[in-house]
Amino acid sequence: MNKAERAIDELRGIDKLTSINSPMHRLSPLSKMALTIIYIITTVSFHKYDLWGIIPMVLFPIIGYQFSLIPVSTCFKKLRIVMPLVCCVGLLNPFFDKAVITYIGTVGVSGGVISMVTLMLKGVFCLMASFLLVATTTAEEICAALNKIHCPKILTSLFLLTVRYISVLLEEVANMTDAYHLRAPGQKGIHISAWGSFLGQLILRSMDRAQALYESMLLRGFNGVIDYPEKENKNKYSWVVAIICIVLIIFTRYFNIPAYLGSLAL
Repeated sequence: MNKAERAIDELRGIDKLTSINSPMHRLSPLSKMALTIIYIITTVSFHKYDLWGIIPMVLFPIIGYQFSLIPVSTCFKKLRIVMPLVCCVGLLNPFFDKAVITYIGTVGVSGGVISMVTLMLKGVFCLMASFLLVATTTAEEICAALNKIHCPKILTSLFLLTVRYISVLLEEVANMTDAYHLRAPGQKGIHISAWGSFLGQLILRSMDRAQALYESMLLRGFNGVIDYPEKENKNKYSWVVAIICIVLIIFTRYFNIPAYLGSLAL
């Protein structure tokens, strides 16, 4: 199995996650989108030195994964390439911010180290929340939610077609890779001398495949706009749950829970 085929399996695995019947899946897509956006904005709004304050924000994605019946390890497995990139964003902070702002025992900790860890946690938490939305909501449901807030239908249609065409593009890559290896047995990967012709053939084959798909859609009555039927199994209390979660998220943002627990311990 080549890399393109593994990528197709990854996409199919995410589609399988969206078909799970769980309390999180039954919430309305619009309420989940609003909740996720507010969570991300709230998480990013923490001060760069507020390390202890941002730690309780992990509770929302952790509890969300429990209610969605999706293991947290699945999130880190699916995002194993993106997570390290996010964590690398703040690696240079310790070199620019060397002022010591706290001590762990007798060891001084600079503001750069604190801001680096805080920035990493922000990125990880936001990715966990974003993947939770994607794993519990199909692309069609996201587009339907965007239509409800009067997002231009042409944009939602382009978004859906782009998401669905990724798997088609990967299938073309997988077929071309298999054909290449049949002509070059024993060779690992694609030789650099064949990269240009490989990419050119991929573009041409993708254009032909896209044109065939478009013509088949026209034969089925496609007029540039996609209608998204509303599913009836969505929880009618979705917005109640979302508002309660939003209130708890904002409360966690402005109430320093770790400091309060520390004062109780003393």
